[in-house]
Formats: sequence, structure tokens, C-alpha cells
Amino acid sequence: MRVFLLRMLFVGFVFLEPFGGFAAETNRDPSQHWSFKPLQRPAFPSVADRSWPRNGIDYFILARLEQARLRPELPADRSTLLRRLSLDLTGLPPTLDELQEFLRDNSDDAYEKMVDRLLASEHFGEHWARMWLDLARYADTKGYEKDQARPMWRYRDWVIDAFNSDMPYDEFTREQLAGDLLPDPTESRILATAFHRNTMTNDEGGTDDEEFRVLAVKDRIETTAQAWMGLTMGCAKCHSHKYDPITLTDYYRFYALFNQTEDADRGDEAPTVPMPTAEQKQQQERLEAELAKWRKIFWQEIPNELTAVAFAKITAAEKELKALTNSIPKTPILRELPPQKLRVTRVHRRGNFLDLGEVVTPGLPEFFGSFPAGAPTNRLGVAEWLVNPRNPLTARVAANRVWARFFGAGIVETEEDFGAQGTPPTHPELLDWLAVEFRGSLGWSWKKLCKTIVMSATYRQSSRQDPAKLKVDPRNQMLSRGPRFRLSAESIRDQALAASGLLSPKTHGPSVMPPQPDGIWRAVYSGLKWKTSPGPDRYRRALYTFSRRTSPYPSMTTFDAGSGEVCTIRRIRTNTPLQALVTLNDPVFVEAAGALGRRMEGSDLADGIRRGFELVLARDPAPQEQQRLSNLFATAQHDFAKEPNSAKELLESANLQVRAGERREDLAAWTLLANVLLNLDETMTKP
Repeated sequence: MRVFLLRMLFVGFVFLEPFGGFAAETNRDPSQHWSFKPLQRPAFPSVADRSWPRNGIDYFILARLEQARLRPELPADRSTLLRRLSLDLTGLPPTLDELQEFLRDNSDDAYEKMVDRLLASEHFGEHWARMWLDLARYADTKGYEKDQARPMWRYRDWVIDAFNSDMPYDEFTREQLAGDLLPDPTESRILATAFHRNTMTNDEGGTDDEEFRVLAVKDRIETTAQAWMGLTMGCAKCHSHKYDPITLTDYYRFYALFNQTEDADRGDEAPTVPMPTAEQKQQQERLEAELAKWRKIFWQEIPNELTAVAFAKITAAEKELKALTNSIPKTPILRELPPQKLRVTRVHRRGNFLDLGEVVTPGLPEFFGSFPAGAPTNRLGVAEWLVNPRNPLTARVAANRVWARFFGAGIVETEEDFGAQGTPPTHPELLDWLAVEFRGSLGWSWKKLCKTIVMSATYRQSSRQDPAKLKVDPRNQMLSRGPRFRLSAESIRDQALAASGLLSPKTHGPSVMPPQPDGIWRAVYSGLKWKTSPGPDRYRRALYTFSRRTSPYPSMTTFDAGSGEVCTIRRIRTNTPLQALVTLNDPVFVEAAGALGRRMEGSDLADGIRRGFELVLARDPAPQEQQRLSNLFATAQHDFAKEPNSAKELLESANLQVRAGERREDLAAWTLLANVLLNLDETMTKP
């Protein structure tokens, strides 16, 4: 009997699942769900301590703290604030010059001037692009079994430039979803559509191209819904959504809007377009002008000495131009099918592309309204609908995402789900205020939103942990203290390279291959090889590291970076022993320790230790820290003198050569001290 009941229960689930869902529920009104309500600017709450707030954010935070009978922490000291700001806005620690300049500046607007300087840095775009590239499922390969290389880095550079130029979020949205459909489809706008060509393609023999084309289209609509609206639309591809107002028909009507592009899981990645960099374009124009000049001479002069020179010059320029043309990356982009080739879209019963149901017309999920007046029924119409003021989700989701990068968690912790199954906001009025500001007075500006957040008293609090506060607010959800959490994989690497002086200043360009353990790619089926990049490319920012979906860069995945196979809305931070093994033994970190040790090296031990603390932590060491590292240096120096082979091995691992006048045991001891500094909990953590 028990087995029979279990079997019947299972059969019931299988039978009911495709027919259940939100549309079948009659006792719930989706319009009452907090995130689906119209977005309106809330009034500031009243607070007792009116001297604390610096801007609107602080009123909402302080009101909640006062309600819980908590007080904000005092502001963090200036060194801590500078390091926090620099890591948050650029992903890099402050330089010694920036530190000294900030500490010397006693003007009332010293902090704001530093904020503006960091926002204007080209490193801002490099750092904040990483957030978006996670959503864009960016990688340098196609995915699936063969996982061959695909030149997508020009799209990565487009994202960097968009953040550095502070492209408004509404335009950022239009260009990526439908740059090819805009009235003026410039080269940059067409390049932006590579956002949705980051979908994987399958080169494996014997696969059904239509199956994987369909999977790519489904990935695009689900990524669009998650990235811009925080909705798990993928739940509705087999049956109506169980919790949110998206029906099966809604899903395939939305699918129809993205189902009309030329790409079709072909091995040639078509359609692609040559996307020269600014440098390549200048070189191309120079060669074409030179060719035109010598061709004119050749045809105007039958035969003389000058004509012979023009034979030779034309041949050389043509050869150089051909080599340049072949080096220009051909980036996959979106392009609509011509009207006579548009596809008919049908519902996929139970999500099966081979089991087709009724024909559907392109459209939006019914609950979320219609296209704005005058908007076309295509991808451009989707973009206009997303950034329309009547859409309650887009600004909320974006503001929440930016907030989470500063405070470690969003006001809505489930950044990926603003639906009925997501977590409710800790400060709903604050979220709405930020969202209204972002799309209104801030003009969809990323940089202005970032500045609003970092200028608040909430952000500037010390992260000191008070036992009494920990008891009331253990996860700091009320923000009774400053944010403190582990840095991202990329920031940990970039910080080590920057502090050591090894970090390459080069921006943009093809992805590079820094050292990784031998044999990592042997398990991957294809002829693609990891070739360690020479020279400065070995030390470029983590953003530029070649990303292979089936075998991501190991130290990045150890620190919770994604593979680029699917849209990653937020990274879940972990703490494992493997992370310590990376920062202690990975070639990049050992070489960084060697270079940092050499920057610390000098005749005065105390000065060297202080310099190391300034470079890594932007502060002076405490007396106890100074003494402990001094003792460690003496012990290491003694041990390396007794064991010269150990010193030799360490320096070889750190890629260091002993210079004239240097003692091997001294340099090895400095390298060891630097390694300790790079492995401190404080170093790995946002201050």
C-alpha cells in the first residue's frame, strides 16, 4: 500500500506539473506583490539624530536603526576609507601618491574630490565591467564539448568603454538588445549586440543545429528577464510559472521577439562583422591612403624609375593591409532575418522544440503591460519597454545590483529573483528612492548612482564589530556598521599585482594567458592550447584573462568566479582551504610577493615593513604587527642562510634574480614577509 501511494503521488506530480502555475491560482493578486507595484518616490522618514544623514540614503538607514535602538558606527579613518573607495570604484588599492595626497588634504571636500578622481579613472570601467560580463555570460570560447575559441573580446572592451563613458543605462539597454535596429546602427551599436551572441554554440559532430539554436534563443530571453527585471522566466518554458505572473503562452510570445535573428548554431558563427580597434582603424586608414597615393603615381607615370618604386610600394602596402585585415577580430553580432524569411513561432509543449503547439504572435508577458506607444514589436520594442517609466522592475533591479556591490548583499538579497519566491527587501522605501533617483534626477547614470552611495554616511561607517550589535543584527542587514566581506576573485589578484608593482597598465585588447598549472586543459576535448603570455601580458588585470567555459582559470573559480556558461546574477562567496593555497602558492601570487618584497627591501627593516603595509593595506603597522614581522624576518633570514637551496628555490619561483650587492637570504626573507602581507585576512577583505 505504501509503495502504491508513493507511486500515485509521483504520477500526480508528473501529471499536474504542466497544467499548474500562476494562471491556475485564484487566491493571489500579483499586483500586490511589492516589486510589481508602480515605482513612486517615497518621502524621507523622520529621524531623531538629524545631524548624521549626509544624503537621502542615510534617512532610511537611520530610521531603521533608531527603531531597533541601534546607533551607527563612527566614520572609518581616512586610510581605511581611501582603500575602501579605491577597491570599490576601481578594484585596485590606492597608490602611495594617492594615499599621501588624500592624507595631506584637509579641505572639507577632500573626500568628494577623491571620489570624483576615482570615478574618472579608466580603471572604473575595467572594474565595473566585470559585474555586467557575469550577467552577459561572457567567455572567450563557444562552450559545450569542443569549446573552441571565439573572438568576443571586442564586446568586453565595449562594456569597459560604456562604463568609463558613463553611458546611461537606458541607452546601454537599447544598444545591447537591439543596436542593429536603432535608426543609426553605428559600428559601436552593432558591436553591442554581441551581448546576446555570448550564448553557447555546439560544434560537436552529429548534433541538431536547430536544437541548439532554440537553446540559444531561450537563453537570451531568460537572461534578458533576469538581468533587467530579476524574473525567473525560464520557469515558464515547460508550464506556466508556479509563483510569478508568466504563463506558458507569455513565454513563447516573448520568445518570438528574439526568434528572428540570422544566427543558427553554425560553425562559422555567422553573422559576424570585422570590428577593428581604434588603433587598427588608424593603421588601416594610413595603409589605404598610402596605397591610393602609389597607385595614382603608377597609373599616371607606362614606365620609369618612379613607376618601378610604385611597383614595389604597392605590393608592400597590400601585403601589410592584408595581414592587418586578417588580424581584425570578426565578432559575432545579432542581425534580423529579412521579412520574407521570418520564422513562425509555436508553443513548445513541455519545453520540447520537437513537440510544437499553437502558433503565437510576438508580445510581452500580459501582466507586465504592452509596448510603449510607437515602439516596434521586436527586440527594440523590448528595450523600450524595459526602460519605460511604467516598468516597475528595471530601475529597482539595477539600483539593487549596484548597492550589492558596495555592501556585499542587495537590499533584496536574491538579486536574481524579485518575484514571489525572492527575499523581501530589507529597506523597501530606500530601494524605491534609489530606483527613482537612478532613472530620474541621476539620468540613468552609473557613476552618479555610485557617487550617491559612497557619499552617504552609511557607506563611510567603520566596519568595527560591536558584540551588542552582532547580537541584534548579526548579518549587518540594518547596516549598523560599515560593510566588510571578502573581495572578488579579480580584485584579490589585481590587488596583489598592483601592490607589487607588477600590474600591467595596458587596457583593452585580446585576452591573455597568465601562468596556470600544467595539465588543466588536458581533460578538455579540442586542440586549443594554453600558451603562457610573455612579458607584461603575464601581469594584466584578471578581467583580461582568457576564459574557457569548460575549464575556467583555476584561481578565479577557487574564489567563486563563474564559467560564463550561463547568466550569473550574483556570486555566492565561499571560504575554503583551497583559497589559502592559491594565495600562498599560485605563481602569480608568489611572483607578486617577490616583487613586493623587493619594493620593501632596504637598509631599515622598520621602514620596509611600513612601506609594505602602505602598499597593501594603505595604513601603518601597529607596534605589535611591526614587532611580529621583524621577528619573522630575522628567523627567515637565519633559516635561509642555513638552507641556501630553499632561498634559491623561493626566488626562482618568484621569478627574481639576485642583483649585485644583494644577499640571497635577505631577498628571500623580504619575499616571505611580502607573502605574509598578501595573505592577511585584512588584505583579502573589504575594509
